[in-house]
Amino acid sequence: MARDARGGRPAGPKPRVQLAAVAVAVVFLLVGALGFVPGVTTGYDQLYGAGHQSGAKLFGVFQISILHNAVHLFFGLLGLVMARSLAGSRLYLAGGGAAYLGIWLYGFAINQHGAANFLPVNNADNWLHLGLGFGMLVLGLLLSNRYGTGGRLDTPADRR
Repeated sequence: MARDARGGRPAGPKPRVQLAAVAVAVVFLLVGALGFVPGVTTGYDQLYGAGHQSGAKLFGVFQISILHNAVHLFFGLLGLVMARSLAGSRLYLAGGGAAYLGIWLYGFAINQHGAANFLPVNNADNWLHLGLGFGMLVLGLLLSNRYGTGGRLDTPADRR
């Protein structure tokens, strides 16, 4: 891809990986905000700060807490910041996908009624984390395969 006079990318449409990172980030922001909306969140009066005791469920399915919502909001904001660059978009999607696969494994390894379930997660959350993990990983890896790291290969003779 050609570069402008300053070495940056030319103005024009953003690469698909950046658009995907923005889209994923916006979804996380929306989900984090909806977790604080009564009606969208059932059992809103049982929304606790953290822990498996929280009885609130987003869309009546996914167990949430204030901490869980805050994590979604933070992850969405992080995505918007990282989507400003191609490398950041790739890292957000692929790294975030890998992290969500780790959260999926963690969710199945813990006792859902024990202290380790501080986020909290239930079976629906676990399956959603699996889908998010693979989906983000695929977006981060496949949508960016036309782009390198942003630098160019050189030889010692090129360095003057």
